[in-house]
Amino acid sequence: MLTENDLRLLNEKGISEQQLYHQLNAFKTGFPYLEIKSVASIDHGIIALKENEACQYVDEWEKYLQNDCNVVKFVPASGAASRMFKDLFEYLDSDSEVQAESVKSFFENIHRFAFYGDLNKACEKNLGKSIEQLLAEKSYKPIVSCLLKKEGLNYGSLPKGLLKFHTYPSEQRTPFVEHLVEGALYANNLHNRVNIHYTVSHDHLTLFKYHLAEKQKEFEDKFGVSYNVSFSEQKASTDTVAADADNNPFRNEDGSILFRPGGHGALIENLNDIDADIIFIKNIDNVVPDKLKAPTVHYKKTIAGFLVHIQKQIFSYLQELENEAISDAKLQVIQQFSETRLNNHMDSFPQMTREEKISYLRNKLNRPIRVCGMVKNEGEPGGGPFLTVNKDGSYSPQILESSQIKDKSLMGKATHFNPVDLVCAVKDYQGNKFDLTRYVDPETGFISNKSKNGKELKALELPGLWNGAMSDWNTIFLEVPAQTFNPVKTVNDLLRPEHQ
Repeated sequence: MLTENDLRLLNEKGISEQQLYHQLNAFKTGFPYLEIKSVASIDHGIIALKENEACQYVDEWEKYLQNDCNVVKFVPASGAASRMFKDLFEYLDSDSEVQAESVKSFFENIHRFAFYGDLNKACEKNLGKSIEQLLAEKSYKPIVSCLLKKEGLNYGSLPKGLLKFHTYPSEQRTPFVEHLVEGALYANNLHNRVNIHYTVSHDHLTLFKYHLAEKQKEFEDKFGVSYNVSFSEQKASTDTVAADADNNPFRNEDGSILFRPGGHGALIENLNDIDADIIFIKNIDNVVPDKLKAPTVHYKKTIAGFLVHIQKQIFSYLQELENEAISDAKLQVIQQFSETRLNNHMDSFPQMTREEKISYLRNKLNRPIRVCGMVKNEGEPGGGPFLTVNKDGSYSPQILESSQIKDKSLMGKATHFNPVDLVCAVKDYQGNKFDLTRYVDPETGFISNKSKNGKELKALELPGLWNGAMSDWNTIFLEVPAQTFNPVKTVNDLLRPEHQ
């Protein structure tokens, strides 16, 4: 039974009672596994371009940018850096001086981190000693404290986007700045304008804006562009209710219902608010220094060029489908395109009536499009590309996480994985913006076990941004090289050659 305070909280968040009960019911019923037709692989759901073909699509993208188009680079940047320092936190909080191998490696290579200079100054200010002096004294934990805690660099509480990742001869750069650079290299429009949108947490918005003000003019001058940078926060209305063991609302000590952020799938709302023709999506921590950016830029242009090429064909076919006198032969051509280029397969298509075929093709073609870079599976974590069965009986490409797959062994059979390297077209053939929330599969959420104040709870994650939140998009998988995927999941990842 909901109290007046419960109803007031729902109203403040913009969540209806119906939504609340729908979420609570999900804890009881769970989410169904998706029916998988097969793992996607080269020439079976994943396209591998020859180098000359890739160059043609790069040219197509560069020509597209000469039009008066609206291109946006969308960067989810709200992730906290705390998980990067998990081993260091554990070491700092332990009573022992014994160091895990990762902690030993951190200290052995500490001078190689881009934040070394800042950390040394913090140690000198707070401890009266340099890092070298502290290392000589085997005084390790004070160094970690200076790195992670508020009285030092506060890296344990900052978002990844504001940490110093890379060292240059005259500067150190954050991932935030590296994305500014990337934007200038492949999303610079006819007016030398680069549109970048970062999704950030409310607590860090001011820090991001300060960092932008500090760096914007420098990089505008460096690349001869003007940056139009915007920010948004995850909407309170996308928070999800937590449940107790009996699937009732989990209540805080003051009796109020506990709501939690709904995961990155909530960002489909932020993406939907952007008015653009083409949107690039890439995670904040997947960046490299300038000397290694060439493959990333080349393949970003490649998948964008492929996208606008496919979109042009789709728009042409949709125009033809408006003609009631369209020939049966042309319907067959369009269906072959849908199968070979979009990997939308409908085995019963030959048995459909003419009217059913037209309706089916219109429905399949007139939806948002995304081209997703796929990297060969070499052991890195990430969702996999599969061909899955849709509600209408057709099957098409989807990016799946292990929680969506009943037979977990299929994840190991995936030849490629999802590095979150997407380019999206979000307007229809008449120039209208799609309502992206209409293309979400609500049955692809995820339930996890968490705790708060020592009490166990169930948490509900919304369909992931590049998983169920884009379930009903036209999806194309394009192979991209491993050099384009360089995430930083732990602080020691910054010691890899691609970040030095």
